Amino acid sequence: MKSISERRSQLRQQIRKTRQNLTALDQIRAAQTVTQKALNLVAERHAEHIAVYLSFDGEINTRPLTEALWTQHKNVYLPVLHPFCKGHMLFLHYTPETELIPNEFGIPEPPLNVKNILPIHRLDIIFTPLVAFDKQGNRLGMGGGFYDRTLQDWHYQHFIPVGLAHQCQQVDKLPTESWDIPLFDILVG
Repeated sequence: MKSISERRSQLRQQIRKTRQNLTALDQIRAAQTVTQKALNLVAERHAEHIAVYLSFDGEINTRPLTEALWTQHKNVYLPVLHPFCKGHMLFLHYTPETELIPNEFGIPEPPLNVKNILPIHRLDIIFTPLVAFDKQGNRLGMGGGFYDRTLQDWHYQHFIPVGLAHQCQQVDKLPTESWDIPLFDILVG
């Protein structure tokens, strides 16, 4: 019998491959659907400070959402690897003028500037990437644990964590670990 770790790794590979094989039209339609759902949630919660992520590897394209948030004069933030606290993230203000630089994983992020950091407790919504999810709100990420550590106490915070996903990323039940953090909601396109 495979360990939870082996099952999670196999599921990651399988779902990532499925997600990468979506057509360009499927990707566009899913991004449109998720963007509209996300904007509805932002309006319902009167959110002003919203964290997004830059999509890669077949993830839901967050560019339409980010641009819509800018149009609505919302404050948008991107996750940045914490320079002193390994495995953790900070959230930096992100505007159309922000120049991005690749981090150690090759993911673009704003340059670290203490003036642009927003403490996590001041965020209203954190839109999170994920590889797979289930109906219980469990999310399986890429395996680094960055979002799990960031979201570990979200029930006691002001913000809500919301996953963005393609329908093909849903599974019946994820093999979970003690550190996994269920999300408030998952918006599916």
